[in-house]
Amino acid sequence: MINTGDTAFILAAAGLVLLMTPGLALFYGGMVRSKNVLGTILQSFIMISLITIEWVYLGYSMSFGPDVGGFVGDLSWFALNGVTTAPSPDYATTIPQIVFMIYQCMFAIITPALITGAFAERVRFAPFLVFSLAWAILVYNPVCHWIWGSGGWLGARGVLDFAGGLVVHLTCGMAALAAVMVIGPRKKFGTAAVMPHNLTMTLLGTGLLWFGWFGFNGGSALAANEIAAVAFVSTHLGGMAGMAMWTMMEWLRDGRPTTLGAASGAIAGLATITPAAGFVGPNSAIAIGLLAGLACYLAVSYKNKIGFDDSLDVVGIHGLGGLLGTVCLGIFASKAVNPGGADGLLAGNPAFLGTQLFGIVVVGGYAFVVSWVLCKLIDSLMGLRLSAESETIGLDQAEHSESAYNT
Repeated sequence: MINTGDTAFILAAAGLVLLMTPGLALFYGGMVRSKNVLGTILQSFIMISLITIEWVYLGYSMSFGPDVGGFVGDLSWFALNGVTTAPSPDYATTIPQIVFMIYQCMFAIITPALITGAFAERVRFAPFLVFSLAWAILVYNPVCHWIWGSGGWLGARGVLDFAGGLVVHLTCGMAALAAVMVIGPRKKFGTAAVMPHNLTMTLLGTGLLWFGWFGFNGGSALAANEIAAVAFVSTHLGGMAGMAMWTMMEWLRDGRPTTLGAASGAIAGLATITPAAGFVGPNSAIAIGLLAGLACYLAVSYKNKIGFDDSLDVVGIHGLGGLLGTVCLGIFASKAVNPGGADGLLAGNPAFLGTQLFGIVVVGGYAFVVSWVLCKLIDSLMGLRLSAESETIGLDQAEHSESAYNT
């Protein structure tokens, strides 16, 4: 039976998750140099169009369609054939299936958009589109089915991921790692300062992301119920704890806190609580956020020391956050919070932690290998990298003949 309250809640949550993509565009756009701001923003914005088209014709059916061997859904729901206002017997049984479809579409949109921060300021637009489309088909859709799809093999093994620690954050983090390895650092990286051009824009993007994350995690309960309430509260507590810890670490090590550090810490906490949000209580959520702020801060600091040009810290925040959050879920999960979940290590069930570690190895390894192959193939056929001259001019002029700030 359709529940109008649940339906309204998930429709609102879908809108919140969509808002995260423009929020991400502003978050990333403020962190690059002014000559690259429009090109960077567009790389996120265009995913709304590109991935929605893919989702309607392929993605939804591959991710959630009738199972094929536990690996992927078949294409019987191609072009949303049979996806109606009736509820699905397998997913979110109190809302129209078409509402579930569009809610999940918003997750599919933001995931490849997250990857763009790793290779910001140095990738051509056309091959970037080809990579994003191929990545959604070959990485996102299968992994989504493995964990969230009916019959998916990792879900059947007991791997849990409430809102995307594996499906979203670990996959995009491993893709970011592969892309940076193939594409290489920015021109003069390590020898000239590369400073964010507009941190006000980045903070606005952080606020929009944080706001949207309530739909991302809270909506993943797929009903307006007590699990949604738990996830909503956990989301805020994880984000605020991540921001607090990162800010404190900067203050202790560098003598002063920064706005960029506060924003980065908030996103680290939000990403890390995501897989656990509906399975842990408030104190566990705070602990996870604190661990996120510490671990991601140290990872980003180490990246800078070794000269790894993950431009906007996708690996150190989203990849590590998704991994750490999945491990923490294996430690802190409690059936007392969510009877549909599992008990973790602290509740006397070390086997569940082992299950979560298995999921990390499988998803991380698969996402990295396929992403690396895609980058190498597209680079050899089309050339992913901007020319040295175009990189000097900047994405905005070289790729789009625009300027963000006309004087």
